[in-house]
Amino acid sequence: MLNRTPEQKKYIEDRQAFFWYSPPPKSDTVSDELLVEHILNYGSMDDVRELFKIMKINDIAKIFFDSINKSDRRKANYNDLTINYYTLFFNKYAS
Repeated sequence: MLNRTPEQKKYIEDRQAFFWYSPPPKSDTVSDELLVEHILNYGSMDDVRELFKIMKINDIAKIFFDSINKSDRRKANYNDLTINYYTLFFNKYAS
């Protein structure tokens, strides 16, 4: 079980359609890597802004870069446009 804040749990539960294949309670089964991947790939800008409110931008950037640099298979989980945009974004705004 993941140690989630109440805000993180509510965020995931409000967006459970992104994690339809994950068993309930979704907030306990969705990893940070999966959360970041799905929100950056498929979420709206409002979803992304809310993600930045419940997680630190540096933590999100670390998860993103670790994932795309881990292997080509993991990198393929992200859309090319998503990789390009968030690489530029995190290089500018995350430390």
